[in-house]
Amino acid sequence: MDLDLALVRAFAVTAETLHFGRAADRLGTSQQALSKRVARLETMLAARLFEREGGTRLTEAGERFLPAAHEALAAGERAVAAVTGGGPVVRIDTWGHLYAPMRTIAQAVRALDTVRLEPGPGRDWPSVAAALLRGDTDLGFGRVHSLAGGLDAGLTARLARLEPVDAVVSVSHPLADAAELRPSDLRDSTLWCPAELTRLDFLRRFADDFQITRRQDGPNLGLDHLVQHIRADASCFTLFPADAPLPDRTGLRSIPLVEPTPLYAWSLAWRTAHRHPLLDTLLRGFAETGRTRRWLDYTPQRDWLPDTDHAKLTVR
Repeated sequence: MDLDLALVRAFAVTAETLHFGRAADRLGTSQQALSKRVARLETMLAARLFEREGGTRLTEAGERFLPAAHEALAAGERAVAAVTGGGPVVRIDTWGHLYAPMRTIAQAVRALDTVRLEPGPGRDWPSVAAALLRGDTDLGFGRVHSLAGGLDAGLTARLARLEPVDAVVSVSHPLADAAELRPSDLRDSTLWCPAELTRLDFLRRFADDFQITRRQDGPNLGLDHLVQHIRADASCFTLFPADAPLPDRTGLRSIPLVEPTPLYAWSLAWRTAHRHPLLDTLLRGFAETGRTRRWLDYTPQRDWLPDTDHAKLTVR
């Protein structure tokens, strides 16, 4: 059987969106034409790939076919690149968007002319882990932590950067004039969490370890909303990477945290069984940039990491 990659791509995009209309828009075709392509592929494979009643979802056959479909499309891209001279594309999903993960990625790949990245937004680590295991993306970048139920089994992660975070407060906050703060100094303040706290492993562990009992969370409505909330509430603080850009610092103070300094651990993650051909090149790029910029500096007497991040220090 000769697979038509146009049909495979129609299936893969529909599997990613689980919506024929949105998939058709992404592919620049009509919903009717897309449905015909998927139906033709199902006929060729003699298997139903989608359940269409009560919403679109993958069948068991579709779940099995999806990783192989992505591999077939990637092989097709490599075959074209071998003739045209273009480098293969690495799909990388990021999360922790308020902390601007692309800052780090851009610095690491700047000198790697052979790597073309196709970035995509992930909701959080569990959703990116699931995308990696399905073969929907090649690489993930964000803060990796253990997932309940072994949902990260089959994935490998490597630490890429340890980034100091500051306390961000309103200029009306009682501690706003401090040159630096200890985490314990914030116990009488309210930690504002810009998403449901159950999804924010780093902030939750920080609050637990330093006995920050006042916590408030809400939906992630973007960086502007975060800034507005902190500026308007003199009792709140949040944590933010020291060199990450804030859209408007008016009415805010970023205060370094010391004794200890909390570090946010950024990691690369990929599917263990299917390494992208450019993965080793990317890992070298991150490692070289990390050494130059001292991304992995860590002193136990000076810095704080959640217990779950300590094991990553030995794998670099």
